[in-house]
Amino acid sequence: MQPDYPKTRDILLIGGGHAHALVLRKWGMKPMAGVRLRVITPSPIAPYTGMLPGAIAGHYTIDEIMIDLVRLCRFAGAEVILDKAVGLDPVAKTVTLASERQVAFDIASIDIGITSDLPQTAGFTDHGVSAKPLGGYAAKWEAFLQTAPQAPNLVIIGGGVGGVELALAQAYRMQQTGRRPTITVVDRNAQPLGNMGLKARAGMVDAMRRYGVGLHLNASPARIGADAVELSDGTRLPSDFTLSVAGSRPQDWLQDTGLDLEDGFIKVGPTLESSARDIFAVGDCAHLSHAPRPKAGVFAVREAPYLYDNLRARASGAPLRRYQPQRDYLKLASLGDKRALAEKFGLRSGGEWLWWLKDNIDERFMAKFRDYPAMPTPKLPEPHAKGLAAAMGAKPLCGGCGSKLGAGALGRALARLPQTDAERTPGDDAAVLRGPDGAQVLSTDHLRGFVSDPWRMGQLAAIHALGDVWAMGATAQLALAQIILPRLSEALAERMLGEILDGAQSVFGPAGAPLAGGHTTTGAEMVVGFAVTGTCTAPVPKRGAQVGDRLILTKPLGSGIILAAEMQNIRLRTGLLGPVWAGCIDSMARPMAADATLLAPVARAMSDVTGFGLAGHLSEMLGDGLTATLEMDALPVLNGAEKLAAQGVRSTLAPSNRAALRPEWDGPLADLLVDPQTCGGLLAAVPPTQAEATLAQLQAAHVPARIIGAVVAI
Repeated sequence: MQPDYPKTRDILLIGGGHAHALVLRKWGMKPMAGVRLRVITPSPIAPYTGMLPGAIAGHYTIDEIMIDLVRLCRFAGAEVILDKAVGLDPVAKTVTLASERQVAFDIASIDIGITSDLPQTAGFTDHGVSAKPLGGYAAKWEAFLQTAPQAPNLVIIGGGVGGVELALAQAYRMQQTGRRPTITVVDRNAQPLGNMGLKARAGMVDAMRRYGVGLHLNASPARIGADAVELSDGTRLPSDFTLSVAGSRPQDWLQDTGLDLEDGFIKVGPTLESSARDIFAVGDCAHLSHAPRPKAGVFAVREAPYLYDNLRARASGAPLRRYQPQRDYLKLASLGDKRALAEKFGLRSGGEWLWWLKDNIDERFMAKFRDYPAMPTPKLPEPHAKGLAAAMGAKPLCGGCGSKLGAGALGRALARLPQTDAERTPGDDAAVLRGPDGAQVLSTDHLRGFVSDPWRMGQLAAIHALGDVWAMGATAQLALAQIILPRLSEALAERMLGEILDGAQSVFGPAGAPLAGGHTTTGAEMVVGFAVTGTCTAPVPKRGAQVGDRLILTKPLGSGIILAAEMQNIRLRTGLLGPVWAGCIDSMARPMAADATLLAPVARAMSDVTGFGLAGHLSEMLGDGLTATLEMDALPVLNGAEKLAAQGVRSTLAPSNRAALRPEWDGPLADLLVDPQTCGGLLAAVPPTQAEATLAQLQAAHVPARIIGAVVAI
């Protein structure tokens, strides 16, 4: 097994384009010692351009054309930062994100694609759809298909190859659903398909005739309304769905980077490096100044191995490779149905066999990102002690609450502690110090790194630590950090610690609990924890539920299963893991001060659902002679968690948690009841006369709370 070398250089990939996806895959096969690789992407998935017309036509599902960037980054050992880049300082070497966060780097590459929106055209923002970014267009198209009228009007702005391909795809899909669409392609030129040769152009125009797709030339959009497009020549085209595929426009924020640009695109030379040392650019957002080429995915794919080598070369001080693009390339255009047209060097061919060829090429590309080679498990040394194999387990140790000690072993160990002056109700997670003006609660918690982004880890660890304070109805007062960093160069250690603290302060600051200091040390991996205090008049106990009380839960279940799936890089049988994981992180990242404020005045018992799962924490809330009836249909569950549970995915702590599962709670959702939660919701026992009103208040405050059951006598 490769030694865990300290990280000394930060390489940042800005964007999840095709070139970066291929670099990440190659990096996973052959990582570079000493490099921390990071990826900034606004979406956990990225569409493959070549299959978009097929997806719009219905030949592929949307999931089939998406690269799961979360799984890819896990395979590559790369940190994933789910945010959008909106600025770059090449001197300070920092990237500004839409969240206003700053991310520093030593070496960076930009692969953010282009956009085809029309911000200068009146009404486009409200009523138009841009073909790029592709993911948003595909989603809006699928939504339109659900509500489209029987004879819809569609307008495609842009008569290039991409616009005509999508017009044909939309026409085919509409016909397959039994609709009779009127589709018009609008182009400002005197003829469409200007980048194609005469023969290929004639073939595409013939396909348009077959599908009844009209052409309106020598005009551009002047105004886009909810039901029509007004053109510069005075024509008004009715439109229920207006799509822009009009050329390629660079993203606006590049203008303020100080990099040399060509019509807004980043100028790069043969090494793919920009005018600023250590900053590379590839794909459609780049302009090859030494060999200008049209915007086409084939060049991004061909640039990938050169970018991979040059990022490594710059990190190690080696010479850079030079990229020379081919003069022409095979253009394969979809014709709506399962036929395609090919052109190269002015020669044209078409037919069903070309669709088969195109589909085969696309499928081979996407296969690279579906299943990844499994890393070999190190063999145990011989001889080894009895029980070592069982202690090691068959899968990686979970992070977050999934890595905690089981309730049985923990309880037996805690039983040895002597009594103290601090009040501690059995089962409560926070100690209580009484004073003349109320009480102070004290708690501490820490987590093994379960997300690779240090800022996000600091944020989630802060929310998790405050869970005990909120569960007792207290207002946060103060926090101290306990942080273990992996071995890093001094510069990277400072950078990582700063990111963790910034993420934590984004939670502690609004909660009114200043981060007053703490302790750091170096260890085998990142561990982030906090000691927190809070104040209240009378703490809400964990045990105290009474017969008839309604049980209110304020966050959905399933985070342990989803985090385990991401750590094991498991592929969903149906769907994509990336959006499931992103949704899980979003749920975990919601603080619960509002939840506690509304629940504490009425709750007879309350706990935050964390490592021992809903079953374990609910058992602690119930006194002798009590149990609970659970409304399984009402249980809130994170998207994808049930699918992963059905595939056999379990968190490390789940088997131990099953000891708390009462027979009356067993059933199809048992795996979710014993699933350890990180940053889980509050579970409160509320008198039945106040439950519905409290639930309404929570939901009005945008807390996704539900009543999930009631306390009953055994």
